[in-house]
Amino acid sequence: MSGGEQAVRKASELGGADCAASERRALESLQRLHEDAQRAYDAGDYRRVVYCMDRCLDYSPSSTKAKLTKAECLAYLGRCQEAQEIANDSLRFDSFDAEAIFVRGLCLYFEDKDEQAFRHFQQVLRLAPDHTKAIEIYKKAKLLKQKKEEGNEAFKMGRWQQALNLYNEALLIDKNNKTVNAKLYFNKATVCSKLNQIREAADACTAALELDENYVKALLRRAKCYTEIGEYEDAVKDYERLYKIDKSKENKQLLHEAKLALKKSKRKDYYKILGIEKNASEDDIKKAYRKRALVHHPDRHAGAPDLERREQERRFKEVGEAYGVLSDPKKRARYDHGQDIDDEGSGMSDIDPNVVFQTFFNRGSQQYEFHSGNGFPGTAFSFQFG
Repeated sequence: MSGGEQAVRKASELGGADCAASERRALESLQRLHEDAQRAYDAGDYRRVVYCMDRCLDYSPSSTKAKLTKAECLAYLGRCQEAQEIANDSLRFDSFDAEAIFVRGLCLYFEDKDEQAFRHFQQVLRLAPDHTKAIEIYKKAKLLKQKKEEGNEAFKMGRWQQALNLYNEALLIDKNNKTVNAKLYFNKATVCSKLNQIREAADACTAALELDENYVKALLRRAKCYTEIGEYEDAVKDYERLYKIDKSKENKQLLHEAKLALKKSKRKDYYKILGIEKNASEDDIKKAYRKRALVHHPDRHAGAPDLERREQERRFKEVGEAYGVLSDPKKRARYDHGQDIDDEGSGMSDIDPNVVFQTFFNRGSQQYEFHSGNGFPGTAFSFQFG
Protein backbone atom coordinates (compact mmCIF):
# COMPACT_ATOMS: atom_id res chain seq x y z
CA MET A 1 0.00 0.00 0.00
CA SER A 2 1.44 3.44 -1.03
CA GLY A 3 1.96 6.30 1.40
CA GLY A 4 -0.91 8.22 -0.22
CA GLU A 5 -3.30 5.30 0.10
CA GLN A 6 -2.28 4.86 3.72
CA ALA A 7 -3.06 8.53 4.32
CA VAL A 8 -6.51 8.13 2.76
CA ARG A 9 -7.21 5.05 4.90
CA LYS A 10 -6.04 6.84 8.05
CA ALA A 11 -8.21 9.86 7.20
CA SER A 12 -11.21 7.55 6.74
CA GLU A 13 -10.61 5.98 10.14
CA LEU A 14 -10.23 9.33 11.91
CA GLY A 15 -12.59 11.64 10.04
CA GLY A 16 -15.07 9.49 8.20
CA ALA A 17 -15.99 9.26 4.52
CA ASP A 18 -15.99 13.02 3.79
CA CYS A 19 -12.48 13.44 5.07
CA ALA A 20 -11.34 10.40 3.13
CA ALA A 21 -12.90 11.73 -0.08
CA SER A 22 -11.11 15.05 0.37
CA GLU A 23 -7.78 13.30 0.90
CA ARG A 24 -8.37 11.13 -2.16
CA ARG A 25 -9.05 14.18 -4.33
CA ALA A 26 -5.87 15.79 -3.07
CA LEU A 27 -3.93 12.60 -3.80
CA GLU A 28 -5.33 12.42 -7.33
CA SER A 29 -4.41 16.08 -7.92
CA LEU A 30 -0.88 15.42 -6.73
CA GLN A 31 -0.56 12.42 -9.01
CA ARG A 32 -1.73 14.47 -12.01
CA LEU A 33 0.71 17.26 -11.14
CA HIS A 34 3.62 14.83 -10.86
CA GLU A 35 2.69 13.20 -14.19
CA ASP A 36 2.40 16.64 -15.83
CA ALA A 37 5.75 17.64 -14.33
CA GLN A 38 7.44 14.49 -15.64
CA ARG A 39 6.19 15.14 -19.17
CA ALA A 40 7.34 18.74 -18.96
CA TYR A 41 10.74 17.69 -17.61
CA ASP A 42 11.22 15.20 -20.45
CA ALA A 43 10.35 17.97 -22.92
CA GLY A 44 12.76 20.43 -21.30
CA ASP A 45 9.90 22.72 -20.21
CA TYR A 46 11.40 23.58 -16.85
CA ARG A 47 9.08 26.52 -16.19
CA ARG A 48 6.15 24.15 -16.31
CA VAL A 49 7.88 21.81 -13.86
CA VAL A 50 8.42 24.67 -11.40
CA TYR A 51 4.75 25.57 -11.71
CA CYS A 52 3.68 21.98 -11.04
CA MET A 53 5.98 21.68 -8.03
CA ASP A 54 4.63 24.91 -6.56
CA ARG A 55 1.11 23.47 -6.83
CA CYS A 56 2.31 20.25 -5.21
CA LEU A 57 3.77 22.27 -2.36
CA ASP A 58 0.38 23.91 -1.87
CA TYR A 59 -0.92 20.44 -1.01
CA SER A 60 2.19 19.25 0.79
CA PRO A 61 4.42 22.19 1.95
CA SER A 62 7.04 19.95 3.54
CA SER A 63 7.67 17.73 0.51
CA THR A 64 11.45 17.59 0.09
CA LYS A 65 11.13 15.86 -3.27
CA ALA A 66 8.94 18.63 -4.68
CA LYS A 67 11.27 21.31 -3.32
CA LEU A 68 14.40 19.74 -4.82
CA THR A 69 12.73 19.00 -8.16
CA LYS A 70 11.76 22.67 -8.28
CA ALA A 71 15.31 23.66 -7.32
CA GLU A 72 16.82 21.51 -10.08
CA CYS A 73 14.59 23.14 -12.68
CA LEU A 74 15.31 26.62 -11.34
CA ALA A 75 18.99 25.85 -11.96
CA TYR A 76 18.21 24.86 -15.55
CA LEU A 77 16.37 28.19 -15.92
CA GLY A 78 19.45 30.08 -14.74
CA ARG A 79 17.98 30.99 -11.36
CA CYS A 80 20.85 29.39 -9.48
CA GLN A 81 20.69 31.52 -6.36
CA GLU A 82 17.10 30.45 -5.67
CA ALA A 83 18.00 26.84 -6.40
CA GLN A 84 20.96 26.88 -4.03
CA GLU A 85 18.87 28.39 -1.23
CA ILE A 86 16.39 25.51 -1.48
CA ALA A 87 19.20 22.93 -1.58
CA ASN A 88 20.92 24.51 1.42
CA ASP A 89 17.69 24.41 3.42
CA SER A 90 17.42 20.67 2.74
CA LEU A 91 21.06 20.07 3.70
CA ARG A 92 20.49 21.71 7.08
CA PHE A 93 18.12 18.86 7.90
CA ASP A 94 20.17 16.16 6.17
CA SER A 95 23.78 16.91 5.22
CA PHE A 96 23.93 13.67 3.21
CA ASP A 97 20.91 14.40 1.01
CA ALA A 98 22.24 13.32 -2.40
CA GLU A 99 19.55 15.22 -4.32
CA ALA A 100 20.34 18.48 -2.54
CA ILE A 101 24.09 18.01 -3.14
CA PHE A 102 23.34 17.28 -6.80
CA VAL A 103 21.39 20.55 -7.12
CA ARG A 104 24.27 22.50 -5.57
CA GLY A 105 26.71 20.81 -7.97
CA LEU A 106 24.43 21.63 -10.89
CA CYS A 107 24.38 25.31 -9.90
CA LEU A 108 28.16 25.43 -9.60
CA TYR A 109 28.48 23.79 -13.02
CA PHE A 110 26.15 26.38 -14.58
CA GLU A 111 28.17 29.13 -12.92
CA ASP A 112 31.37 27.82 -14.58
CA LYS A 113 32.90 26.70 -11.29
CA ASP A 114 34.20 23.40 -12.60
CA GLU A 115 36.28 22.04 -9.75
CA GLN A 116 33.67 22.77 -7.07
CA ALA A 117 30.98 21.22 -9.26
CA PHE A 118 33.10 18.10 -9.80
CA ARG A 119 33.55 17.63 -6.06
CA HIS A 120 29.78 17.81 -5.53
CA PHE A 121 29.05 15.28 -8.28
CA GLN A 122 31.69 12.95 -6.87
CA GLN A 123 30.07 13.20 -3.44
CA VAL A 124 26.65 12.45 -4.93
CA LEU A 125 28.03 9.32 -6.61
CA ARG A 126 29.63 8.15 -3.37
CA LEU A 127 26.26 8.46 -1.64
CA ALA A 128 24.21 7.16 -4.59
CA PRO A 129 26.40 5.34 -7.17
CA ASP A 130 23.49 4.86 -9.55
CA HIS A 131 22.37 8.51 -9.55
CA THR A 132 21.67 8.75 -13.29
CA LYS A 133 21.44 12.53 -13.52
CA ALA A 134 24.70 13.07 -11.65
CA ILE A 135 26.49 10.56 -13.88
CA GLU A 136 25.20 12.24 -17.03
CA ILE A 137 25.95 15.83 -15.96
CA TYR A 138 29.37 14.89 -14.58
CA LYS A 139 30.34 13.36 -17.95
CA LYS A 140 29.12 16.46 -19.81
CA ALA A 141 30.94 18.77 -17.41
CA LYS A 142 34.26 16.96 -17.86
CA LEU A 143 33.92 16.80 -21.65
CA LEU A 144 32.93 20.45 -21.87
CA LYS A 145 35.92 21.50 -19.77
CA GLN A 146 38.23 19.36 -21.90
CA LYS A 147 37.02 20.75 -25.24
CA LYS A 148 37.09 24.33 -23.99
CA GLU A 149 40.67 23.97 -22.74
CA GLU A 150 41.77 22.27 -25.97
CA GLY A 151 40.25 25.12 -27.94
CA ASN A 152 42.00 27.68 -25.77
CA GLU A 153 45.32 25.89 -26.21
CA ALA A 154 44.92 25.78 -29.99
CA PHE A 155 44.12 29.50 -29.94
CA LYS A 156 47.26 30.28 -27.92
CA MET A 157 49.30 28.33 -30.48
CA GLY A 158 47.79 30.35 -33.34
CA ARG A 159 45.97 27.34 -34.82
CA TRP A 160 42.83 29.33 -35.57
CA GLN A 161 40.87 26.77 -37.60
CA GLN A 162 41.55 24.00 -35.08
CA ALA A 163 40.45 26.29 -32.25
CA LEU A 164 37.26 27.14 -34.16
CA ASN A 165 36.47 23.46 -34.69
CA LEU A 166 37.00 22.69 -31.00
CA TYR A 167 34.80 25.57 -29.85
CA ASN A 168 32.05 24.41 -32.22
CA GLU A 169 32.33 20.88 -30.79
CA ALA A 170 32.13 22.23 -27.25
CA LEU A 171 28.99 24.18 -28.08
CA LEU A 172 27.21 20.94 -28.95
CA ILE A 173 27.82 19.32 -25.56
CA ASP A 174 25.28 21.00 -23.27
CA LYS A 175 22.83 23.65 -24.44
CA ASN A 176 21.71 24.22 -20.83
CA ASN A 177 25.04 25.65 -19.66
CA LYS A 178 24.42 29.22 -20.79
CA THR A 179 27.33 30.77 -18.93
CA VAL A 180 29.96 28.53 -20.50
CA ASN A 181 28.31 28.58 -23.91
CA ALA A 182 28.26 32.39 -23.91
CA LYS A 183 32.02 32.35 -23.32
CA LEU A 184 32.49 29.74 -26.03
CA TYR A 185 30.57 31.87 -28.53
CA PHE A 186 32.75 34.84 -27.64
CA ASN A 187 35.87 32.71 -28.12
CA LYS A 188 34.47 31.61 -31.45
CA ALA A 189 33.93 35.24 -32.44
CA THR A 190 37.53 36.03 -31.54
CA VAL A 191 38.80 33.18 -33.73
CA CYS A 192 36.52 34.17 -36.62
CA SER A 193 37.97 37.68 -36.47
CA LYS A 194 41.46 36.19 -36.70
CA LEU A 195 40.30 34.25 -39.77
CA ASN A 196 38.83 37.47 -41.23
CA GLN A 197 35.34 35.95 -41.03
CA ILE A 198 33.84 39.19 -39.73
CA ARG A 199 30.17 38.40 -40.39
CA GLU A 200 30.53 35.04 -38.64
CA ALA A 201 32.26 36.79 -35.73
CA ALA A 202 29.35 39.22 -35.38
CA ASP A 203 26.86 36.34 -35.45
CA ALA A 204 28.81 34.49 -32.74
CA CYS A 205 28.72 37.62 -30.57
CA THR A 206 24.96 37.82 -31.10
CA ALA A 207 24.63 34.22 -29.91
CA ALA A 208 26.70 35.04 -26.82
CA LEU A 209 24.54 38.07 -26.05
CA GLU A 210 21.37 36.02 -26.36
CA LEU A 211 22.72 33.91 -23.49
CA ASP A 212 24.13 36.84 -21.50
CA GLU A 213 22.65 40.20 -22.48
CA ASN A 214 25.22 42.16 -20.45
CA TYR A 215 28.28 40.41 -21.86
CA VAL A 216 30.41 43.53 -22.35
CA LYS A 217 33.25 41.87 -24.27
CA ALA A 218 30.82 40.32 -26.78
CA LEU A 219 29.00 43.64 -27.18
CA LEU A 220 32.26 45.48 -27.82
CA ARG A 221 33.53 42.94 -30.34
CA ARG A 222 30.21 42.86 -32.21
CA ALA A 223 30.23 46.66 -32.44
CA LYS A 224 33.74 46.52 -33.95
CA CYS A 225 32.61 43.82 -36.38
CA TYR A 226 29.64 45.91 -37.48
CA THR A 227 31.98 48.83 -38.11
CA GLU A 228 34.32 46.65 -40.20
CA ILE A 229 31.51 45.39 -42.43
CA GLY A 230 30.00 48.85 -42.79
CA GLU A 231 26.86 48.31 -40.70
CA TYR A 232 27.34 51.60 -38.89
CA GLU A 233 23.83 52.00 -37.51
CA ASP A 234 24.06 48.64 -35.73
CA ALA A 235 27.49 49.58 -34.46
CA VAL A 236 26.11 52.80 -32.96
CA LYS A 237 23.29 50.86 -31.26
CA ASP A 238 25.83 48.51 -29.67
CA TYR A 239 28.07 51.34 -28.49
CA GLU A 240 25.01 53.12 -27.03
CA ARG A 241 24.09 49.94 -25.19
CA LEU A 242 27.69 49.56 -24.02
CA TYR A 243 27.76 53.13 -22.72
CA LYS A 244 24.57 52.54 -20.74
CA ILE A 245 26.24 49.59 -19.03
CA ASP A 246 29.53 51.40 -18.42
CA LYS A 247 29.65 55.19 -18.77
CA SER A 248 33.44 55.34 -19.02
CA LYS A 249 35.34 57.96 -21.03
CA GLU A 250 36.61 55.21 -23.31
CA ASN A 251 33.11 54.00 -24.13
CA LYS A 252 31.94 57.59 -24.65
CA GLN A 253 34.75 58.08 -27.16
CA LEU A 254 33.91 54.82 -28.95
CA LEU A 255 30.28 55.94 -29.24
CA HIS A 256 31.38 59.31 -30.60
CA GLU A 257 33.61 57.65 -33.21
CA ALA A 258 30.82 55.25 -34.21
CA LYS A 259 28.39 58.13 -34.73
CA LEU A 260 31.03 59.92 -36.78
CA ALA A 261 31.56 56.82 -38.93
CA LEU A 262 27.80 56.56 -39.45
CA LYS A 263 27.66 60.19 -40.49
CA LYS A 264 30.54 59.69 -42.91
CA SER A 265 28.91 56.61 -44.41
CA LYS A 266 25.86 58.63 -45.42
CA ARG A 267 27.91 61.20 -47.34
CA LYS A 268 29.24 60.95 -50.85
CA ASP A 269 32.63 59.23 -50.86
CA TYR A 270 34.70 61.76 -52.78
CA TYR A 271 37.77 59.55 -52.70
CA LYS A 272 35.80 56.74 -54.31
CA ILE A 273 34.31 59.11 -56.90
CA LEU A 274 37.81 60.13 -58.00
CA GLY A 275 39.13 56.58 -57.62
CA ILE A 276 41.91 57.47 -55.19
CA GLU A 277 43.05 56.42 -51.72
CA LYS A 278 42.38 58.51 -48.63
CA ASN A 279 46.08 59.34 -48.35
CA ALA A 280 46.26 60.58 -51.96
CA SER A 281 48.61 63.48 -52.68
CA GLU A 282 47.63 66.77 -54.29
CA ASP A 283 49.13 65.55 -57.56
CA ASP A 284 47.12 62.28 -57.31
CA ILE A 285 43.93 64.30 -56.88
CA LYS A 286 44.68 66.45 -59.93
CA LYS A 287 45.49 63.45 -62.13
CA ALA A 288 42.32 61.65 -61.05
CA TYR A 289 40.17 64.70 -61.65
CA ARG A 290 41.67 65.30 -65.12
CA LYS A 291 40.96 61.73 -66.14
CA ARG A 292 37.39 61.51 -64.82
CA ALA A 293 36.29 65.01 -65.79
CA LEU A 294 37.22 64.33 -69.42
CA VAL A 295 35.40 61.00 -69.35
CA HIS A 296 32.13 62.33 -67.92
CA HIS A 297 31.89 65.84 -69.38
CA PRO A 298 28.33 66.19 -70.77
CA ASP A 299 29.46 67.61 -74.13
CA ARG A 300 31.26 64.37 -74.82
CA HIS A 301 27.92 62.58 -74.48
CA ALA A 302 25.76 65.17 -76.22
CA GLY A 303 24.50 62.65 -78.76
CA ALA A 304 23.73 59.92 -76.22
CA PRO A 305 20.19 58.90 -75.21
CA ASP A 306 18.62 61.16 -72.57
CA LEU A 307 19.01 58.64 -69.72
CA GLU A 308 22.72 58.12 -70.36
CA ARG A 309 23.30 61.86 -70.88
CA ARG A 310 21.68 62.71 -67.55
CA GLU A 311 23.76 60.04 -65.82
CA GLN A 312 26.97 61.48 -67.27
CA GLU A 313 25.92 64.97 -66.17
CA ARG A 314 25.38 63.65 -62.64
CA ARG A 315 28.78 61.99 -62.58
CA PHE A 316 30.47 65.08 -63.96
CA LYS A 317 28.89 67.14 -61.20
CA GLU A 318 30.05 64.64 -58.53
CA VAL A 319 33.60 64.67 -59.93
CA GLY A 320 33.59 68.47 -59.74
CA GLU A 321 32.31 68.36 -56.16
CA ALA A 322 34.93 65.82 -55.19
CA TYR A 323 37.76 67.85 -56.67
CA GLY A 324 36.38 71.08 -55.21
CA VAL A 325 36.56 69.59 -51.72
CA LEU A 326 39.68 67.42 -51.87
CA SER A 327 41.83 70.01 -53.66
CA ASP A 328 41.13 72.54 -50.90
CA PRO A 329 43.21 71.63 -47.80
CA LYS A 330 40.73 73.20 -45.36
CA LYS A 331 37.67 71.58 -46.92
CA ARG A 332 39.46 68.27 -47.21
CA ALA A 333 40.43 68.37 -43.53
CA ARG A 334 36.83 69.09 -42.51
CA TYR A 335 35.59 66.32 -44.79
CA ASP A 336 38.11 63.80 -43.42
CA HIS A 337 37.06 64.61 -39.85
CA GLY A 338 33.40 64.06 -40.66
CA GLN A 339 32.46 67.69 -40.27
CA ASP A 340 29.81 69.29 -42.42
CA ILE A 341 31.39 70.96 -45.40
CA ASP A 342 28.43 73.35 -45.54
CA ASP A 343 29.42 74.81 -42.16
CA GLU A 344 30.92 78.30 -42.24
CA GLY A 345 29.73 78.88 -45.80
CA SER A 346 32.16 76.48 -47.49
CA GLY A 347 29.76 73.92 -48.82
CA MET A 348 28.74 72.13 -51.98
CA SER A 349 26.42 74.89 -53.10
CA ASP A 350 29.36 77.11 -54.07
CA ILE A 351 31.00 74.48 -56.28
CA ASP A 352 30.04 74.82 -59.95
CA PRO A 353 31.42 71.77 -61.82
CA ASN A 354 31.80 73.80 -65.04
CA VAL A 355 33.78 76.53 -63.33
CA VAL A 356 35.96 73.88 -61.69
CA PHE A 357 36.53 72.26 -65.09
CA GLN A 358 37.36 75.52 -66.89
CA THR A 359 39.62 76.76 -64.13
CA PHE A 360 41.48 73.47 -63.99
CA PHE A 361 42.12 73.08 -67.70
CA ASN A 362 42.77 76.76 -68.44
CA ARG A 363 45.69 76.54 -66.03
CA GLY A 364 47.22 73.74 -68.12
CA SER A 365 49.18 73.95 -71.32
CA GLN A 366 46.60 72.07 -73.41
CA GLN A 367 43.59 73.79 -74.99
CA TYR A 368 40.17 72.16 -74.92
CA GLU A 369 37.10 73.28 -76.82
CA PHE A 370 33.54 71.96 -76.57
CA HIS A 371 30.97 72.89 -79.20
CA SER A 372 27.57 71.66 -78.13
CA GLY A 373 24.23 73.19 -77.36
CA ASN A 374 23.58 70.47 -74.81
CA GLY A 375 26.54 71.20 -72.58
CA PHE A 376 26.55 72.93 -69.25
CA PRO A 377 26.49 76.75 -69.42
CA GLY A 378 29.88 78.30 -69.92
CA THR A 379 31.57 75.38 -71.70
CA ALA A 380 32.79 76.92 -74.93
CA PHE A 381 36.53 76.33 -75.27
CA SER A 382 38.79 74.03 -77.24
CA PHE A 383 38.80 70.32 -76.40
CA GLN A 384 40.19 67.32 -78.24
CA PHE A 385 40.06 63.72 -77.09
CA GLY A 386 43.09 61.61 -77.62
